[in-house]
Amino acid sequence: MGLRCSRIPHVRPTPGGVPLPTPPRSPAQPQRYAYRRPSRRPPPPPVRRKRPRWAMRAVITVSVVVLAAAGIGHSLVTSLDSDIDRVDPFKDMKNRPRAGHGMNVLLVGTDGREKISLAERRRYRLGGAPCHCTDTIMIVHISADRERASVVSLPRDSYVETPPHIDRNTGKQHAGHPLKINAAYAEGGPQLTVRTVEHMTRVKIDHYLEVDFTSFMKTVDVLGGVRICIAEPLKDIYTGLDLPAGTHSLRGGAALQYVRSRHVDVDSDLGRMKRQQRFLAALVDRASSSGVLLNPLRFRDVARAVLGSVRADRGFGTNELLGLGRAMRNFSPSSSEFTTVPVGDMGYVVKGIGSTLKWDPVRSERIFEALRDDRPLSAGPRPRSPFTPVDVAPQQIRVQVENGSTTSGLGRRVDVALAAAGFRTTGRPVTADHTVKRTVVAHDPRWDRSAKSLAAALPGSELRAVPGLGPTLKVIAGADFHQVRKVRAEDPYRAESGVVRGDEVGCS
Repeated sequence: MGLRCSRIPHVRPTPGGVPLPTPPRSPAQPQRYAYRRPSRRPPPPPVRRKRPRWAMRAVITVSVVVLAAAGIGHSLVTSLDSDIDRVDPFKDMKNRPRAGHGMNVLLVGTDGREKISLAERRRYRLGGAPCHCTDTIMIVHISADRERASVVSLPRDSYVETPPHIDRNTGKQHAGHPLKINAAYAEGGPQLTVRTVEHMTRVKIDHYLEVDFTSFMKTVDVLGGVRICIAEPLKDIYTGLDLPAGTHSLRGGAALQYVRSRHVDVDSDLGRMKRQQRFLAALVDRASSSGVLLNPLRFRDVARAVLGSVRADRGFGTNELLGLGRAMRNFSPSSSEFTTVPVGDMGYVVKGIGSTLKWDPVRSERIFEALRDDRPLSAGPRPRSPFTPVDVAPQQIRVQVENGSTTSGLGRRVDVALAAAGFRTTGRPVTADHTVKRTVVAHDPRWDRSAKSLAAALPGSELRAVPGLGPTLKVIAGADFHQVRKVRAEDPYRAESGVVRGDEVGCS
């Protein structure tokens, strides 16, 4: 007979000596090595890895910094509202053009030299009494999607007709009358300037911004200077501008000389507007690419430099300034485009006024219609011109051709090709007294612009100054001659393709 073993519970002594049985193990805790019945429950879902705490902290920190920066930026700029000198250019205005899409700002550049120190006035040749006039008038259009800025310059000698108004100096009621556009400011201040621009363009002006010499110089300085590139030396004895060809970083005073100079070429005021547009494109590029608009403190410094000495309408405040700043963050050089109102008559004489610039009615209307409809000034990619642009038209350049090679008949071939391209050749090529490997364009230094235009038609040719040669240029055809390139002089102020983008006028 066998014996069955039974498990005897273990007893624990107690402090009183009475043994107590050890409580049995919980059924939820099976004994080690005991057989386990397979569970019918589904396996638990996989446990998601927790995101590291440092990552969550980084996200929160960045969010707080961004929100704080935006709040600081808004509060800093809001505090500058009180620094703006306010004007009311829209007072009692009626029968205004219809509102379009986007925002139109009339940017007016005035004198204001009385705010500049005497030393700086002498250094940058700003002597004389302030004229209290407008040197620059531009319509700046910011597209509704805030991705494009279109700038249209209005020449200060433009012929315009004012609407009826009250002379601010005499208090007399005036009927509409003709004048130069910069005279509207002297006669009726910002209000007549806005009314005249709207009357002539039918573009509704949303905001008015008046900038003087002081705010311009401060803005350039706070940005650390603006980089411009010039192909030829620029010298103006009136402003003191003296820049060799090449790349320059201009600070406030030198930048003012650059945009004010009118006597560096024969284009006078129109040439100055081209330089102003180039500088403005470089200024936009500098502001949008230097991190200024992403740094609240630096943005405040720029805003303070601009707003500390400007006049603006009451509606141009913090929200508008921050909106422009946000828009410019997305700007690239190609986001901005510049043009001048196309001129139809460069010397339109008006009795009592003198010589004015009269706008081309058809081409100028196309520009203003694009602003009203919030369209680019030059929509779509521009077709590439088969002509190389030059300063002097081929029809104005007289040429004598000489054969400077050993190839028989080369002189005749070059003469015929130049004549076909529009140059006024003599039609009687001769043989040079010496041979040359490279084609030479010999010219009198007084006709250097004509020589450069002729050399552009002869790729690879060499310019050679010959004092006393006179107005007839000489081409000595060398063995390297292949073809005559088509060239054309195009007046950007009359032409339809006078629109340039910021990336087309920059140093790159």
